[in-house]
Amino acid sequence: MGAFEIHGGNSLKGDLVPQGAKNEALQVLCAVLLTPEKVTISNIPDIVDVNKLINLLQAMGVKVEKVEKGTYSFKAKDVDLKYLLSEDFTERASSLRGSIMIVGPLLARFGKAYMPKPGGDKIGRRRLDTHFEGFAKLGAEFHYDPKTYFYTVEGKKLAGTYIHLDEASVTGTANIVMTAVLAKGETIIYNAACEPYLQQLCKMLNKMGAKISGIGSNMLTIKGVKSLNGCFHRILPDMIEIGSFIGLAAMTKSEIRIKDVSYPDLGIMPDVFRKLGIQIELDGDDLFIPKQKSYKIDTFIDGSILTVSDAPWPGFTPDLLSIVLVTATQAKGSVLIHQKMFESRLFFVDKLIDMGAQIILCDPHRAAVIGMNHEHKLRGTTMTSPDIRAGVSLLIAALSAEGKSTIYNIEQIDRGYENIDVRLNNLGADIRRIG
Repeated sequence: MGAFEIHGGNSLKGDLVPQGAKNEALQVLCAVLLTPEKVTISNIPDIVDVNKLINLLQAMGVKVEKVEKGTYSFKAKDVDLKYLLSEDFTERASSLRGSIMIVGPLLARFGKAYMPKPGGDKIGRRRLDTHFEGFAKLGAEFHYDPKTYFYTVEGKKLAGTYIHLDEASVTGTANIVMTAVLAKGETIIYNAACEPYLQQLCKMLNKMGAKISGIGSNMLTIKGVKSLNGCFHRILPDMIEIGSFIGLAAMTKSEIRIKDVSYPDLGIMPDVFRKLGIQIELDGDDLFIPKQKSYKIDTFIDGSILTVSDAPWPGFTPDLLSIVLVTATQAKGSVLIHQKMFESRLFFVDKLIDMGAQIILCDPHRAAVIGMNHEHKLRGTTMTSPDIRAGVSLLIAALSAEGKSTIYNIEQIDRGYENIDVRLNNLGADIRRIG
């Protein structure tokens, strides 16, 4: 098991270019299965989860060619459906949660799909009902074997319909959209997710010949077409990495410029960090974070303690709540972090408490943070990364702490962040990959 050894206390300075968005990449890569023609995608991040999906597509018979760093072409002309029943497929697909999104394209184009129970972060229940209920409404038959944890979906004659999602699931919406684009007739999806990455998927599908309207809203209208073409698509910069860098700059009293952030697609994220007192300047399409000795958390208008909570887009993304939480530990003031969408994502705070942070875990969903205003630094310690976002939060804490910290299970961090140690070391951090 790999580990990071971090010697904290260094102030960083320099430019960071955010990687391509992990969550978008997992969606658009699955969409290449919808056409036998060549699809070229650029700004693909070189991270574990994305590379696993590319390798899975290749094993399924998709012809994959690397054009240049971050750019690949995909041609799904000869997909091997028998491979989906193999042990190798089960092993590969079950190790990656994003693999669930190959079901929609396979169902739409070939009339059937198979999928083992997918893996991913251990952050509480992440049910798949929304996906399969959507497939069923489009005319597919669904079967789940509880003994083998295997899903089977079949539907030769899919037809458009009205679908009111029970939750605004991003992957659920993506899966249903990719199924509906080749279904006969019109499909309306209400309570659809409308995150920028879902918008990107819809725009890519339209470039391939799909007819999707309402992009960016919670009601999508899809007029089915008989087939889709190839296209070129560029992935957005990763909003979660951008937010991580903002928190890192504040915690380590660093001066960092984050390049080419696609600011209009960041939504309220920069303003949430500004509420923590962090100065964020927009310069063209760059975010400049100046060095700050301290940053003060806002209160509500009536003077009550600020609450930061997650919500479906255009609300604040749950993937950044752990970053906000760790950043608040060295702010001036207090904040209540309310994680509404997942029940286990705050359990990493015990590691921050061990480092000297002032945090009260109220329940599985809420944590009160009393900022120390850099007057009492965190202490280096040994810890284990439980998931991608908590792992980076612990890395940020370690970089701001006094002394040496060791973080084990960094494979979790590598799942979502490309060469994070090398990139931060280039700015003055001291992170050593061991094991």
